[in-house]
Amino acid sequence: MSADLSESAVPPSTESGESPSGPSRRTVIATGVVVGGAVVAGGTFLAGSEEASAAGAAPSSRVSLTVNGTRRTVTVDNRTSLLDLLREHLDLTGSKKGCNAGACGACTVLVDGQRVNSCLTLAVRLGGAEVTTIEGLAKGDELHPLQQAFIDEDAFQCGYCTPGQIMSGVGCIQEGHTNSPEEIREYMSGNVCRCGCYVKIVRAVELTAARK
Repeated sequence: MSADLSESAVPPSTESGESPSGPSRRTVIATGVVVGGAVVAGGTFLAGSEEASAAGAAPSSRVSLTVNGTRRTVTVDNRTSLLDLLREHLDLTGSKKGCNAGACGACTVLVDGQRVNSCLTLAVRLGGAEVTTIEGLAKGDELHPLQQAFIDEDAFQCGYCTPGQIMSGVGCIQEGHTNSPEEIREYMSGNVCRCGCYVKIVRAVELTAARK
């Protein structure tokens, strides 16, 4: 095989006999790729910085409300739920975070006497409201009648859902929905007990309502 290059493979020479001084096509393409990548990366970095700044400057508000008889004023992110306000800002951890979607009732508290799922309730909407949590039911060492009934009837096992069950039961009694076990079950149906203590829970609510 001949080692000579074919005429088409030999780069054309200039009139002066010198090699071309301008950049080759390959150099231009490679430079464009590098510069373009730097621009894209820079844009991504700037966008990320702007998003981080925006996240760090989330709007907040001062909220004043009465919790278990005590007036409390707290500055919170406008997206803060009542549940997180109670647990993270006021250190009232009796209300439990179960599903965090309003489906289990473990976070039930009373707002102005009405049952609410605190995980679905925005704290900033409760200015001036009165909130009662499981910590606020007892009077010193004297338990609320429904708390005592839960003990007497052994209406819990793991206890995780118990604060929400008791708060919902108190609301159920105040609303007058305790005329029969069937009615109690209906109006307590938003509170899930994964241990399956429903019969005893209903019994505790029924007995407490009868003694009222």
